[in-house]
Amino acid sequence: MTQKPFDVVGVGLNATDTMLVVPRFPAYGGKVPFIKEIVSPGGQVASAMVTCARLGLRARYIGTVGDDERGEIQMGSLEVSGVDLTFVQRRRNCANQSAYIVIDQSTGERTVFWSRPDCLAISPEEITPDQIVCARMLHIDGHDTRAVEHAARIARDHQIPVTVDVDTIYPGFDRVLPLVDYLVASSEFPGRWTRIEDPHKALEALAREYKMRVAAMTLGAHGSLALADGKFYYSPGYVVQCLDTTGAGDVFHGAFCYAELNGMALQDALDFSNAMAALNCTAIGARGAIKDAAAARSLMATAPRNVLPDFAR
Repeated sequence: MTQKPFDVVGVGLNATDTMLVVPRFPAYGGKVPFIKEIVSPGGQVASAMVTCARLGLRARYIGTVGDDERGEIQMGSLEVSGVDLTFVQRRRNCANQSAYIVIDQSTGERTVFWSRPDCLAISPEEITPDQIVCARMLHIDGHDTRAVEHAARIARDHQIPVTVDVDTIYPGFDRVLPLVDYLVASSEFPGRWTRIEDPHKALEALAREYKMRVAAMTLGAHGSLALADGKFYYSPGYVVQCLDTTGAGDVFHGAFCYAELNGMALQDALDFSNAMAALNCTAIGARGAIKDAAAARSLMATAPRNVLPDFAR
């Protein structure tokens, strides 16, 4: 069999963030001085592809980037990371997606304010089969829903597994979910989508309706929960000195792509992805501390785990 030129291709968002570190998040209407201001590249799928590349995968990113300074910062980060950018579109007279992220220094938790100009939207017609079938896996988010549906359909037609990172209910996303093999959603998405409060039952409903290989959710510091072949797998989060949680989920998704492509058992894949996400929380920025597999294995061998939440007991 001829080897494909890429292991994973990602279609979705990128963003350039301005991080403001504050000693504590103020009460509504309050005021505190900020300690530090940092401009940092991020974005769901783009950061997942950077993670894949850092782990040694041949990764391609497909998306749109503005022609402003923030766009230049994003492109520079992706280029240095070794991600293939052949099909990235630079949009003229268009600002890149940006976010202002306030980081509470006392906890590492962040609050995000973001904006994505309409001029960055990507259409289905701009994604062709040759851009997708060159890879062993497709990773998507949900923002440009028609475009990611088109990409996922190409992948499904060519027996290429699809992973998705979704935290928001997008109109038309019901057409994407039947094309997904690995759903790794935010903790809120399964309940919002199914209107089922219990996370186990919500994941069961998603898996049953859309016939996914894996239906999973990330749980922040608590780790991750997944359902496959009728069995639940829970992986507690690793305890680290957390400086910033920005990008942890994106890194988790990139690590999960790596784990699946390398044939890890699901429990190992969740543990490994949690470790990669935890490591990224030890520095400021969405790509502040994306480490290699050896660093993740070291953390897995030495770091304590967080306490199980009530629903996982």
